[in-house]
Amino acid sequence: MATIRDVAKIAEVSVSTVSLAFSSPGRVSPRTLEKIRAAATAVGYVADPLAQSLARGRSRMIGFVVGNVGNPFFGDIRRELENYALEHEHFVLITDSSGKTDRERDLIEHLIGLKIAGLALAPSSFGPDYVNFVESIKVPMVCFDQKVAGIERDFVGSDNFLAGAMLTEHLLQLGHRRIAFIAGPQHMHTASERYRGFVETMASAGVEVNPNYVVDGQFTRSAGYEAAMRLLIQPERPTAILGANNAVALAALQAMQELGFSCPDDISLAMIDNVQWSSVITPRITMVVQDTLQLGNIIARRLLHRITDPHAASEPPQDFVLAPKFVPGNSCRRI
Repeated sequence: MATIRDVAKIAEVSVSTVSLAFSSPGRVSPRTLEKIRAAATAVGYVADPLAQSLARGRSRMIGFVVGNVGNPFFGDIRRELENYALEHEHFVLITDSSGKTDRERDLIEHLIGLKIAGLALAPSSFGPDYVNFVESIKVPMVCFDQKVAGIERDFVGSDNFLAGAMLTEHLLQLGHRRIAFIAGPQHMHTASERYRGFVETMASAGVEVNPNYVVDGQFTRSAGYEAAMRLLIQPERPTAILGANNAVALAALQAMQELGFSCPDDISLAMIDNVQWSSVITPRITMVVQDTLQLGNIIARRLLHRITDPHAASEPPQDFVLAPKFVPGNSCRRI
């Protein structure tokens, strides 16, 4: 089996230079780096990442912890982070907490045990115990999607209040007054802000929110389906439904179709966040979307900056909040 000494001999450099080339290639001249890589290929040498991690005290791995890796929103962000990380010779470890705080904590502790270089975290909870745990994490970190009071780390997310307000205003402009809202878990920043955007926009228009039209969809397909069914069997049904995320909105569309309602002829539908193949769903749903590519790019740049810049640890945390985009479809009609 080829060793680092074999590489050094062929490349005519010291063992320490070969080690530096594999651990910190930016500190080796391009010409020397090319010689070392050619020598390594010639003898079939592959650097041991675990040994490098032990030597440096950290690896080149970045932890990515979210509540649902199957959600396209997280998929787009992960892809941007992974692409940028690879350009800077780091690698992303993807984990799914299923939105469970205990599971999330176990995953983070395991990742730290692997000596990750940094962590991209979509927080799953709130409260003093949770904040204390996140604040105790010593690796460079960027939080995204869910803003949690008390966590003093870089945060990247969207203006969720604006997302809820934009769709509500659109439905009001179309003449709707009986507008229902399928909400997410109110302890979550995204859910509470989207709901606040809905409520305050209705109030500004002088329209009272019917409490029977506000149902909890938990941001999941199953809970969203049950919530939509409760709305659709009411004696005085809403004329429009606003889904706080893509999962509950698609569940509402399914419920409508199963009960024989037509969208938008019988009930209009709007949602926050996009879905895969949205252009082929009938009707094409009116929505407000987050710029996931830009969000992912900011997360990647901030995290790699925190990891690679020796002065970054003393920089105060920053918030990066992007405005969402309105995308009209044909799922809402004027009444």
